[in-house]
Amino acid sequence: MPKIISIILLALALFTATFAVNLQTPLYGVYAAGNNMKATAVTVAFAAYVAGLMPTLLLLGGLSDRIGRRLPITISLFLVTIATLLLVLFPNWESLFVARVLLGIGTGLVTTAGTAYMVEIMGNDDARRAALIVTSSTSLGFGGGALATSLSLGIQGPTLIPISFIVLFVIAPILAIIGLKMPRVDVPKRVSIIKLPVFPPRTWVFGIAMALAWSTTGMIIAVVPLELKTQDLDGWTGLVIFLAIFIGFLCQPIARRMANPKALALGLLLTPLGFLVLLIGFWIQSITLILLGTSITSAASYGFTYLSALFEFSSRALDNRARATAGLFIYAYIGFSLPVIASGALADMFGLLPAMAIFSVTQIIITLITIWLWKKHSVL
Repeated sequence: MPKIISIILLALALFTATFAVNLQTPLYGVYAAGNNMKATAVTVAFAAYVAGLMPTLLLLGGLSDRIGRRLPITISLFLVTIATLLLVLFPNWESLFVARVLLGIGTGLVTTAGTAYMVEIMGNDDARRAALIVTSSTSLGFGGGALATSLSLGIQGPTLIPISFIVLFVIAPILAIIGLKMPRVDVPKRVSIIKLPVFPPRTWVFGIAMALAWSTTGMIIAVVPLELKTQDLDGWTGLVIFLAIFIGFLCQPIARRMANPKALALGLLLTPLGFLVLLIGFWIQSITLILLGTSITSAASYGFTYLSALFEFSSRALDNRARATAGLFIYAYIGFSLPVIASGALADMFGLLPAMAIFSVTQIIITLITIWLWKKHSVL
């Protein structure tokens, strides 16, 4: 199989697996309505994704080193298909919880194996461009799913089987089967299937920055739609989630030309700034500021922070790329889940806007402490 075809197929597999992750987001309200669920329950179901993903990253980060890169990617594509089908057959909160767990397992498999596979296909000398292709594919996937479902609902009207779901049901199994025919370029290693992630030296600040950035993305995907609904702006949900990731994709070529520390510093500054602008937008009920704030956080999360952190982790662990990628995503998904669950609980006690304000203040404080520690260690 020609090298360019392998790269395209792998990029499509990464896109499709991550496309499924937020595909159901515009229907959260429908799934929760039948069970009279509050904000905490919705955010817990959202974060169930991490309950599937974290054990996969923690225990199976080296799986693809043992069995090859192709099989984990194929398994991932079948898992996300099954998860989405479950929501069609049983559209309720319990199914959403189980589906999110399956989506988490699928994401853990595809991101660790896919990142290592892309670098191996393209070669070590092209590792930075390989990281760009991986981040671009997954960024478009994470953002495109929610937008595709919103557009489908706009065209079809209320339905539990939007066109976006059908597209996934067709494409994912085909890619899963084709993926098994891709060339094996990795060298099999006699290692335990259960291998802990690797945290390369001097990468802690990139990890914390990812946690901060993705906590903002988690808030925008899980909590912001609830506030949009209370302000009768829920028609904007798909666009908001899409912008939360797509703008970052547009910024990745810029980030690629920057040194990793500079890209990271810019990401650290833009993350809390963007969420603060978004919060002000909700406070004065300005959809323009909401979209602007979302775009700023996107540039930070999926642009400057994501690309610099992924390249830093993978380049500092040449013999353990899959496990190093798992280490990075441990940081990312702790940020992606725990603040969201906490904000859901705070929202049930104090309201959505106060909960978002508490999150914003906490985020600013942690960012300032991180920058101070980073500068201190840089001097040393």
